Amino acid sequence: MNYNLEYLIIIVILILIAAAVIKSRKKDFRFEINKLIEYLGGKDNIINAEDSGSRLKVTLKDVSVVNKDAIQKLGARGIVEMDDQLKIIYGKQARELKKYIGELKKL
Repeated sequence: MNYNLEYLIIIVILILIAAAVIKSRKKDFRFEINKLIEYLGGKDNIINAEDSGSRLKVTLKDVSVVNKDAIQKLGARGIVEMDDQLKIIYGKQARELKKYIGELKKL
């Protein structure tokens, strides 16, 4: 009986440690989105944002002010520039990024 209690305590401690490690590795997503908007030239430079699976398609007033290197460092897997648009490959975060940018543009 004592062994079962000890094992249970050990398992609980391991779960708490694992949760703490996962939480410490998780980035502050709000901060990341604000940085992305800054690197895109600010909210006034963004005309429209759409998501398509893992891609965030952003239509901009001036593509020349975009800091593509900084966007890559934020976690973008790739960036394709076409005229006044950037297609940024972000993975699962693309939809959430588009939603936040859309809310920001409404203000």
